[in-house]
Amino acid sequence: MTKRTHAGWAWFAARHAVLMMGAVMMLAPFVWMLLTSFKPPTEIFSRELHWLPQEWHAWENYRDAFTKVPLLRYLANGIAVCAAIFLLQVAINLPAAYAIAKLRFPGREGLFRLVLLGLLIPHQVIAIPLYIMLHKAGLLDSYAALVVPFAVSVFGIFLMRQFFLTVPDDLIHAARLDGCGEFEIVWRIMLPTAIPALTASGIFSFVWHWNDYFWPLLVIASPELATPPLGTVFFRNEEAGIHYGPLMAGTVVITAPLLAAFLAAQNRFIEGVTLSGVKG
Repeated sequence: MTKRTHAGWAWFAARHAVLMMGAVMMLAPFVWMLLTSFKPPTEIFSRELHWLPQEWHAWENYRDAFTKVPLLRYLANGIAVCAAIFLLQVAINLPAAYAIAKLRFPGREGLFRLVLLGLLIPHQVIAIPLYIMLHKAGLLDSYAALVVPFAVSVFGIFLMRQFFLTVPDDLIHAARLDGCGEFEIVWRIMLPTAIPALTASGIFSFVWHWNDYFWPLLVIASPELATPPLGTVFFRNEEAGIHYGPLMAGTVVITAPLLAAFLAAQNRFIEGVTLSGVKG
């Protein structure tokens, strides 16, 4: 019994040591970014390695981050684009996932296979056809070019479909007996039930599109329409790659909303991901 206990403690310690090493490797760049935003240029380019700043230069760096470029405009653009994308995804993904999960009609399994196929196709593969379509429609260099291509999320449909499979059919039958139509069931019954899965889907969507650099770079030419990652590039160009303190300060400000969103919704996020994987 004692040997098994010691072996269990050894395995526990080894497992957590590996997890701690992974956590340190993942967090080290963010910690370095944050500390660099507090340093003056002389320390940033110094040959000596100091994690903590010897001279605090935080006020100057963060002031320049907001005054050298319209950082608040970039943040507002990112919030508006991510919110619009998520609202459109909710409007489309919920009815689609409900139909695939709960309705019986010819071709349902084929549609679900198309959803799974869509998960395997990287967005970069269809970038050129999307670009040509937006050009023909006259939507390039506009907010619509940032939002419309992502109105449908195959991952969101898959996630919501998996969650809807866990909802008892008796709940839907009872709603039908009460005279509810299918769309009424989606928005009055399934939507409140699916809040955990919607939270998980929303965090995934927010993170993906907030961090997206490839697509805005392709369709946006006006600096005033730039999203946060593209705005960081404009900031770096204006700074000519010299003043990295303000650049790191701007990057910290851009990263902060992602961290805040996850911390605010982490319980719902974990619940949504967990429940969405109960049934296949």
